[in-house]
Amino acid sequence: MHGDAVRHDRVKYAFIWPAFIIVLVITIFPLIYALTVSFQSVRLVPPLPPRFVGFDNYADILSSSRFWGSTWTTATIVFVSVAFQYALGFLLALALHHNVRGSSLYRVVFLLPMFIAPVCVALIARMVFHPYLGPVNDAVVAMGFGNLPFLTEPALAIMVLISIETWQWTPFVTLLMLAGLQSMPSEVFEAARVDDIGPWRRFWDLTFPMLLPLSVAVIFIRLIEGFKVIDTVFVLTGGGPGTATETLTLFAYNEGFKKFNLGMTSALSFVFLIVVIVFGTIYLAAARRLMKRYA
Repeated sequence: MHGDAVRHDRVKYAFIWPAFIIVLVITIFPLIYALTVSFQSVRLVPPLPPRFVGFDNYADILSSSRFWGSTWTTATIVFVSVAFQYALGFLLALALHHNVRGSSLYRVVFLLPMFIAPVCVALIARMVFHPYLGPVNDAVVAMGFGNLPFLTEPALAIMVLISIETWQWTPFVTLLMLAGLQSMPSEVFEAARVDDIGPWRRFWDLTFPMLLPLSVAVIFIRLIEGFKVIDTVFVLTGGGPGTATETLTLFAYNEGFKKFNLGMTSALSFVFLIVVIVFGTIYLAAARRLMKRYA
């Protein structure tokens, strides 16, 4: 019997290890190669032989005002949009959980934006916020104001990007928070009603603390995904006007695919990774402290 178990384990590992090694090689090799290139000066146009430059690429990035501007723009879009996504998503999930009239239809309608490709969303937004032909500016003019340059004025362009991110990804938060609400034990809330505890106190004393771990996870996922935003920005504003709406990923794209500066692009990718790790660590530390308060 013992021999059969050992033989079974050997067969199991014989199938697992080749796949594991292939995935490891596919993952690790590009990472190591990109790290190696980040310490070199590599240009495709004009084609120049690789030259070791040490930390020069990283020094150039950290001394670049364009990099810090892209970091600030990315952080602004991500943190503001994720805050709106969580607040609106939680409110919609609460409404759907309490079976408002037409909730079955709303569940389908609210999820539609999430299934649209970001490029399509950006193209739709370009038409909606067009300075002369868009319905938003038509409404602004109808109210007695002039046309607003939504896509060519920095503050308005960032506001539009935040609105698009919020509109598209609020359904993701709604879906997960609704699942969390429906998995909570109903006995606790029935006991709270028997004790004549009002809806507001039930939310802050029961619902919110019980869903706090899920909230932390949902926000963390959206923060990480938000930092990778490029498609909507590329299609909608191209990073403009100037570099006012250029995100970190778009900055890396411009360096790699327009300037063909592969060394700088590789270094920028690792700096971007460090930025995400720093923001993620700060967020998780703050979330851990908040969960201890409600524990």
